[in-house]
Amino acid sequence: MGRDLFFLIPELTLAVTAMVMLVAEMLRLPRLVLTLGLVGLTTATLLTLSVLDANTTVFGGTYRIDMLSGWAKLILLPGTALALLLARAELAGQDREGSVYSLLCLITLGALMLAGSGDMMLLVLGVVLTGLGSFALVTFPRDDAATEAGMKYLVFGSVAGAVMIYGLSFWFGGTGSTLYSELGQLEGRPLIAAAGLVAVIVGLGYKAALVPFHFWAPDAYDGAPVSIAAYLSVITKIAAIFAFAQVLRDLPVSTGWPLAIALVAAATMTLGYVTALVQTNVVRLLAFSSIAQAGYFLLGIVALGVSPLALPAIIVFGAAYVAMNLGAFAVVMIAGRSLDDFAGFGRRRPVIGLAMVVFLLSLTGIPPLFGFVGKLYLFGAAIDAGFLWLVVIAILNSVLALGVYLRIIVAMYSRVEGQANTAPISRPLAVAIAITVIVTLAMGGFAGILPS
Repeated sequence: MGRDLFFLIPELTLAVTAMVMLVAEMLRLPRLVLTLGLVGLTTATLLTLSVLDANTTVFGGTYRIDMLSGWAKLILLPGTALALLLARAELAGQDREGSVYSLLCLITLGALMLAGSGDMMLLVLGVVLTGLGSFALVTFPRDDAATEAGMKYLVFGSVAGAVMIYGLSFWFGGTGSTLYSELGQLEGRPLIAAAGLVAVIVGLGYKAALVPFHFWAPDAYDGAPVSIAAYLSVITKIAAIFAFAQVLRDLPVSTGWPLAIALVAAATMTLGYVTALVQTNVVRLLAFSSIAQAGYFLLGIVALGVSPLALPAIIVFGAAYVAMNLGAFAVVMIAGRSLDDFAGFGRRRPVIGLAMVVFLLSLTGIPPLFGFVGKLYLFGAAIDAGFLWLVVIAILNSVLALGVYLRIIVAMYSRVEGQANTAPISRPLAVAIAITVIVTLAMGGFAGILPS
């Protein structure tokens, strides 16, 4: 027991932090809640370094302490800290402000469960924990748009979760165990393997906003506060992708799952960017962009067990995605939700406008930015696995992505008449943008410190 608890120090630290934050919120001390959250997340991140090189399991193999779960903590914990800063900048002074901070940390705890899960029951628990908190956060504004978005999110999530639980029962029946490590027994049992695979694609596909389970995402992001949309677009999405990796690397390749995931990837990338091209609401545009980016993650998934680049590619692109997507949403908090709000924004706010250009070009995959490095890893992994056709589709979609993001860049530097908006930017928001810009720029050249 002591050994298992030692390896779970980061998760336990986050859990204790979230509980203490709830107590502070009961006392109506939102600034203390925020401080506790930032300190707890930082401490958990530092504690992760002590177990980063471990490759073992705890509690009977139900939770994995490996490279994937270790780097998940180094990505998701700092990402949540940045999301707390965004939430502070947007929601300061509002009722239930501290509840938002507490829920963000609790959802991240569920995200870590997903990323390190080695058992079907822990997978279900992670989906439920991340889902319940997310539903509440989307409806925070208490207006019609948020209520409608939250209801869609809740109904879609409930159905997807039920389908996943039902399908996983086939895997349990076929293996006699809920552990992923026993999935090799499904070799030669294609129908049982397929039933469980469909269930996992539905349950985690909804969480990652993969086509055709993406319908909730644009409405949820648009109805929620921008800071909450930013959080949902990265933390829960990356957790679902990492959970995909944990599950599928133990599922026999003979079941045909790589081709199924490749087809989902192609559809997700294409539909995401095609739909983003016609959006005039920047939040919805970034929502469809995040759907397309989820398709790129799957290039690493299809290479699991075949290419040594598969896991490093998922991790590197995950780190890049957190920085550049949170940064882009942070700029939206300053400029506004409409594409018209960005007209001339780069001229009025040259520094913030330049930061937005960095984020958007990184999302496109322009060298030498961090997003380019992540996509390069993903392309290499997919080619190693024999999915050259999928890489070609991904490259073509990167060209389409340039058209999507240029719509914002062109608007930012268009000439418009009117008074410049010189309102000061809050310190939390300025810090978040500065950190994300530095990571997006610097890690493009120093990605070698990440796993390879």
